Amino acid sequence: MPIKAVQQFMLGTVMNKEAQAADTMRKMKEAGYNGIELCGFMIHPSGMMVRLMTRAAGMPVGNGGKLDWLRLVKDSGLKVVSIHQDLGSVERDPGAVAQEAGRFGTDKIVITGMYRFAYNDKDAVRELAQRLNKAGDALRKEGVELLYHNHNCEFLQVAPNQNAYQLLLAETDPDAVNFEFDSYWCAECGANPLAVMNALGNRMKLWHINDRGTRQEGPCMTPILKSDSMELGYGAMPLAALAEKAKAAGVEAVILESHRNWIDKSPVKSFERSAEFLNAHF
Repeated sequence: MPIKAVQQFMLGTVMNKEAQAADTMRKMKEAGYNGIELCGFMIHPSGMMVRLMTRAAGMPVGNGGKLDWLRLVKDSGLKVVSIHQDLGSVERDPGAVAQEAGRFGTDKIVITGMYRFAYNDKDAVRELAQRLNKAGDALRKEGVELLYHNHNCEFLQVAPNQNAYQLLLAETDPDAVNFEFDSYWCAECGANPLAVMNALGNRMKLWHINDRGTRQEGPCMTPILKSDSMELGYGAMPLAALAEKAKAAGVEAVILESHRNWIDKSPVKSFERSAEFLNAHF
């Protein structure tokens, strides 16, 4: 059965101090989670610009980069399923990236997309695929697997009937590069997450899960509500069907991540409610 985990990025505001981080991870265990996915820039001190940019985007990383994450994870009893990292860091020193993964007991590094990158440029995407192949091959020699995590930009078209994600899937070497599929971002741009899971097959090693829908508070001023992330089972995504497909593909972990729109504005209450769905299906 896959590990049930929470992405650290969801927890930045409730992991600012040692005691607070330990309490948050204790609540994760009590809710039924047995894993956590770390972010490279959240387990080390981050610059003011990173904190300001993530806060402005509604996704604050908090001030937890100064904490002793090796000790916190060990004491929590949670399994580190992977570490999110940027491609440049892997390219500069794959050995150091692999060594850190080993210290945390994981064999997976996840690339979380590219900044200031033209995902509608076919040549640029093909070049990215080759960079991923080279980085993945370097990590493989260190005993670590490279995965690629999508957002919505990978579903931009690069040619008639072909998007950037399809091109990355076609041009990356399965021995060097596989995927952490995020079904929320796929659905957010209008693509079909079940069809993408079918295309990925067993190259989908990890699954980022989130629900998508609307939250009404009081009477509607108009008949239109804004769509956003939701607790699992409280939105409109076909999560039960996606869960069955993920299990059939043999995913190693199912990882919850949402950035905002939490019930009572609390990421802890949000992951506790989402655990109801995960515990029922995994």
